[in-house]
Amino acid sequence: MSAGDASAGVLGPVLFAYDGSDLAGLAIEEAGRQLETGRDAVVLTVWRPFGLGFIPPPHLEFDAAAPEEVKKAAEGTAAQGASLALAAGFRAETLTLEEALAWKGISHVADDRDASLIVLGSHGKRGLGGVFLGSVAGDVAAHSRRTVLIVHKRT
Repeated sequence: MSAGDASAGVLGPVLFAYDGSDLAGLAIEEAGRQLETGRDAVVLTVWRPFGLGFIPPPHLEFDAAAPEEVKKAAEGTAAQGASLALAAGFRAETLTLEEALAWKGISHVADDRDASLIVLGSHGKRGLGGVFLGSVAGDVAAHSRRTVLIVHKRT
């Protein structure tokens, strides 16, 4: 976004990092409550063969070792997220990206699309599990130059 765009009040799209989890859906719903309706949004599902990095739609069978099948499953997951974003009042498009480090893919797409906000859920991986598994939300917040909204599980 150029300085002229910012002064004119033009905002880039909201980027939803959507992995198919209930928490990612909650993040979209929360953004719908917090932001004005009608905003452009990109629903991104990051994928990789074997480790996937997302939860595919129910009843979808595919070979996790076959990249084309994993990509197709990721597209289904992103479409599911876009439906949630549309219901929350956003004009949503889908995008999938093969990237070993989800946070890196999210940050890259946010920059490429000039996103005004990145929205994602925090799965709350702490302790030893968090050290080994990492925290996508924490890494995005630490490494991205964009504003990040991290939605936590409701108790």
